[in-house]
Amino acid sequence: MKKLFFTITSLLFFSFLISCQKKKLIEVVEVPLPTAQEKVTIGFPDDVKAAPGSFLLEKLPYPYDALAPTISPLTLEMHYSKHYLTYTNNLNTAIAGTEYENMTIEEILGKLDINDTELRNNAGGFYNHSLYWKSMAPNSGGTPTDTIAAIINRDFGSFEDFKTAFKQEATKQFGSAWVWLIVDKAGKLKITSSQNQDNPLMRNAAVPGTPILALDLWEHAYYLGHQYRRRSYIESFFNVINWKKINENYENTFIRKRYY
Repeated sequence: MKKLFFTITSLLFFSFLISCQKKKLIEVVEVPLPTAQEKVTIGFPDDVKAAPGSFLLEKLPYPYDALAPTISPLTLEMHYSKHYLTYTNNLNTAIAGTEYENMTIEEILGKLDINDTELRNNAGGFYNHSLYWKSMAPNSGGTPTDTIAAIINRDFGSFEDFKTAFKQEATKQFGSAWVWLIVDKAGKLKITSSQNQDNPLMRNAAVPGTPILALDLWEHAYYLGHQYRRRSYIESFFNVINWKKINENYENTFIRKRYY
């Protein structure tokens, strides 16, 4: 009789546990999914406007989905319409009524006091992103041609050697940083990097020069698409480099250095 009682009690107890487990499973399954109204929508770059001031947003020359999968549409929208817009508005506020108000961004970067954190960060953020957008384009990448191809071969040995050196510089960065291809005072191409929103035009630059290509390594530039895989982002960046624009940047810089 005791064995029978124990058996029945055990069965009832296990039935109760199974019932509870089923209820838990049902609770998990029945969590409501996002409604259509809650789904993320992507806007248009032309809809983004800076507040009135000395500097306007650099017009994004392609839609938000044009650089996928290297740059996901949501990443590019957030980057352009939130981060870049904020730097632009903050820069305009910082220089309003000052000696910098009628200067070019390059002049501001060359003259600013690096101890002025607000101006340094926002002027750098505006310039760096403006060049970054123009460094990329849809249906681009590949091997450069024209003048820039010859200069890369001259200064790095080959395009493959340049790619290796650029990727190595990018990969060794820790935290928020930028990697640059610059033209130095002698007209030579160099690869360098900077932290936060600094750049080679500032007086504190370890390797000064005029940037012609920029790679943004802040997490917000790639995390929504690549997550923690920064190397994947660095590799795929070469699929969207706008070599036509980089060539134009070099030729314009070379002419300025040669004749001015």
